[in-house]
Amino acid sequence: MSPSQNRLTPAPVRQDAICMCARGGACTSFAPGHAVHLIQARLVAATPGEWVDAIVTTADAGEGSILLHTLDGAPIAVWNGAGAAQHVAVGTPVAYHPRYHVLSVGAERFNALAL
Repeated sequence: MSPSQNRLTPAPVRQDAICMCARGGACTSFAPGHAVHLIQARLVAATPGEWVDAIVTTADAGEGSILLHTLDGAPIAVWNGAGAAQHVAVGTPVAYHPRYHVLSVGAERFNALAL
């Protein structure tokens, strides 16, 4: 009889492969709120008229949540697990692309899940 092998079931392996940003590593998921996919970056570049200008009114780096207000005063709450909240401060001008859920902070792009 062969010794039993300690194998992980697919669920824990899949969970570990989804995203490292929760552990402080580089984000490995392209789900909303995580890393920006190359196609996503190309789509936002191809649709420049859909960006919405906004100002950061709240940023919580611990939770990854950011509250924006458009220039019309409409609130937009977003979450990003890849560190967007660490790159902004209250009063920072940003742009948000609602169709492809991308937050632009200067030259950096973040995949931002709308809450």
